[in-house]
This record gives sequence, structure tokens and C-alpha cells, in this order.
Amino acid sequence: MLQKVYLGSNKFSSKFPLSLWKMSGLLYLSVSRNSIEGEVPSDIGELKAIVGLYLCSNHFSSVIPTRFGELQNLQYLDLSNNSFFGQIPLSFANLISLEILNLSLNSLSGTIPKSLEKLSYLKNINVSFNDLEGEIPSGGVFANSTLQSFLENKGLCGMHILEIPACAINNPGKQSNLKEVLLKIVTPVVISSFLIFLLVSILIMIRQKKGKSKDVEKVQEIGTHQLVSYHEIQRATNNFDESNLIGEGSSGSVYKGTLFGGTAVAIKVLDLEIEQVCKRFDTECKVMRNARHRNLVSVITTCSSDYIRAFVLQFMPNGSLENWLYREDRHLNLHQRVTVMLDAAMAVEYLHHGHVTPIVHCDLKPANILLDEDMVVHVGDFGISKILAISKSMAYTETLGTLGYISPEYGSEGIVSASGDVYSYGIMLMEVLTKRRPRDEDICNENLDLRKWITQSFSGSMMDVVDANLFSEEEQITSKSEMCIASMMELALDCTKETPESRITMKEVVKRLNKINNKFLET
Repeated sequence: MLQKVYLGSNKFSSKFPLSLWKMSGLLYLSVSRNSIEGEVPSDIGELKAIVGLYLCSNHFSSVIPTRFGELQNLQYLDLSNNSFFGQIPLSFANLISLEILNLSLNSLSGTIPKSLEKLSYLKNINVSFNDLEGEIPSGGVFANSTLQSFLENKGLCGMHILEIPACAINNPGKQSNLKEVLLKIVTPVVISSFLIFLLVSILIMIRQKKGKSKDVEKVQEIGTHQLVSYHEIQRATNNFDESNLIGEGSSGSVYKGTLFGGTAVAIKVLDLEIEQVCKRFDTECKVMRNARHRNLVSVITTCSSDYIRAFVLQFMPNGSLENWLYREDRHLNLHQRVTVMLDAAMAVEYLHHGHVTPIVHCDLKPANILLDEDMVVHVGDFGISKILAISKSMAYTETLGTLGYISPEYGSEGIVSASGDVYSYGIMLMEVLTKRRPRDEDICNENLDLRKWITQSFSGSMMDVVDANLFSEEEQITSKSEMCIASMMELALDCTKETPESRITMKEVVKRLNKINNKFLET
């Protein structure tokens, strides 16, 4: 009866078990970003109900089975970044429900089947970085496609995409019009191109004389996705138009953009005027190469040039936890808040304990807790993270996190350790329950911090300090709910003890939050 299987961003390397293809009720299967080898068997045709199939960024090496054409409920197919070879199956024309098709970054050859024009629901197609040739169809999805969908296929031609060369005219009946076409269209284009070439050559010579070479852009690829240039980012954000701005921070801005054949992404552009920005960029690149977890923001690729330092990130349609706490049009109930904080805890536990070299985030706060379309948490912004050597449990830094969330030893002495993240997490847990910022005016006016304010409240009723919107007017507050809140507050206080050695670890946080969730909230 299993309907959804998500195994993406792991280290699976074996071949697929053949029994997987017998699951006739399966709706979604994702094994993206692993190291799975071998071929996709023809038994794929048995997945009669499949709606979304994501096999991208693996080591599949075979022809694409023709039985894909039997999957008439399939809406999303991503086979990109593998080693598929041979031709695009003609049977793809039978995928009548298909909306997204990504075949980029493979070794496919032959022509693009013209029959794909008839797929009326197909909105996006990407066949870039293959060995395809021949004419690009002009109807259906191809009528609205851009150059991005066909890059690095040296044999492709077609008239309806300006940057693609026109196909050779072989029809003798059309030869009589060739001179007229040359005179009216080709000749002006050739003259214009020559003038542009001449102008560009002069500009390049001038720049070379001045010793500048800003035309070359370096792209550092974190994952295995296709490269992206400054000009593509500029185009994706409509020249960084304010209408695409979705967030601003101390080190730069985040824009919504569309890249790679229609994929929505978040583009984090760092402010080059800030002295430490290049160091933060390098730090975040290093961290993201060493960290992969379902609750961490996925970095698709990066761009570094004289003009820009930018990350192309997985887009989070539900924004940040901060928005969900403080915007009037959004609301999280108690169960949702526990789930969000459990997700965040698992991400930080992975950073601290999930691999040989521990990673300390250093800036945990609601603004860096992002939510995808299913309200699953993804922790982001690793600009000031520290990677601790195995022999070290702490390090020293001059770079601070956000006031109110930083631990006492971090703020006064610059000591970075995993227990500093635990402290920040505990402050954030208090904020999620009380809807009070750590530097809230009412609290600061009483010469208190958030922890002291809550500690004083333990002598009265805990329900007096929690967010008034935690429960709806119709919802009855049960003793279980009160016990759940009290247990979470106790957990938060254990995270925020004065000295690092007296605090619990993130492993203990995850264990206790799971227990709270199961005991008080799960039905």
C-alpha cells in the first residue's frame, strides 16, 4: 500500500531491488542525488499509478526503456545528470499526463521526437548537455521554450529560438527564394554581427591593456547540477528586481528566480561591499560540501565572479519560521510548533554528530529555519559556521551570530562549540512557545533576558506566558497540552544553562522532543 518513497540526498550506491518496480500503487519515487548504478529495468512499466519519478544525479547507464511510455499517469519525470545514452524513446509521446520532463546532463543522441509536440500538458522540457542533433520541434511545449532547454547540443538547429542556428534548407522547391531570404534577412544580420564583433574586439583589447579580465566568471559547483553564470542569475531575477526580493539579511539579499527549464529557486546574493563576505562565501561552500540532510537547505550550485557571490538554493515556498510566528496572516498550532522544532533539532544533531568532522552552525534563529511546501523544516545560512577538527571540541572566532541567541561564552569570549548551538536552539524553542523575541522591549525594560523572564513565570501559571494564539478560541486546552508545554519549557531551560558543560546535547534534545511528541500529541 506504500504510495510515497523519498530516498534523495543519501549515499545509496547499489542497484535497485527488482521488487521495487512491482509496487503498482506507488505514486511518488525519489532517489535523487545518490550513487545508484546500473540500468533502469523494463519493469518500470509496472508502476501504473506513478505520478512523480525522480532519478536525477545518480550513475544510471543504459538506454531509456521504451516501457516508460506505459506510465500514462506520470506528471513529473527527472532523469537528469546520469549517463543515459541512445535515443529519446518515441514512446514518450504516450505520456499524456506529463508536465515536466528533464533529460539534461546525459549522453543522449539522435533527434528530439516531433511527437512530443502533442503532449498538451507538457509545460517544461530540458534536454541540455546531451549529444542531440537535428531540428528542434516548434509546436507544443517547444513554442515557449528558451535556449536554456537546449544548451550544449552542438547538432541541434531550428528557426524559432534565436540563439540556435537555422537548419540547412534541402528542399529544391525552396531554392528559388534563397536569394531573397539572403538579401532581406541574412545580409543585414551578417553586417550587424560584424559590427558587434568589431566593437567587442576593441573593448576586449582596451581591457587587456588595462590588465583587467572581468569577463571571465568562475562557477563553483557544490552538487552535480549544471553550471550557472552571473548573466543567467541576472536574467532569472529580472535584473534583481525588487518584486523578486524575498528576504534581506546582514550579508546580502535573497531573490526568487527561475532557472534550469522552469525550476523555481532561491538565489542568495551576498553583498560584496562587506569585508568578510568572500570568507563567509567560502565557509558556506565548505560546509555544504560536507553536509547533506533532509532538514538542511539544499544548495543546487554557486556562482562566483568579479560581479557576484551567489548561492542557488532549493526554493522554500512557505518562507521562514519567523514569518510564521510574527505575520498576522499565518498561524502554527502546538503540534506544528513541536514538529517544526523537532525537524530543526534533527538537522542540528546531524551537523554535530552525523559525520566525522562536527559542524557548528553559530547562527540558529527563526529567520534561518525555512519551510518547504509540505511544512518540512530546512535549516539554512551557514555563512559563519565552523567546522571543528576531530581533536577539538571548541574554537575561537571574532565573527558573532545574532544578539539574543548567542551563548554567554560565545558573546564574551568568542568560544565556538556545539553547546553554543544548543543554547541558541533553546532560546529559539522559548520564542516559538511564547512568541516573544529574545530582545523584546517589555522583557528588556525589566532588565531580564528571555530565559530569566520564563524562569520567573514558572512560579505562576506557564499558560500565562505562552503565545495567546497557540490555541484557537474553539480549541479546548487539555491537561495533556499543558504538560506538553511544560515539558518543552523544561527542555528549553536545560538547553540554555549558563555554562557549556552543564547543557544537554542535541542527541538528547531530539530524544526528548520525540518522547514529548509521542506522549502528548500523537493520537
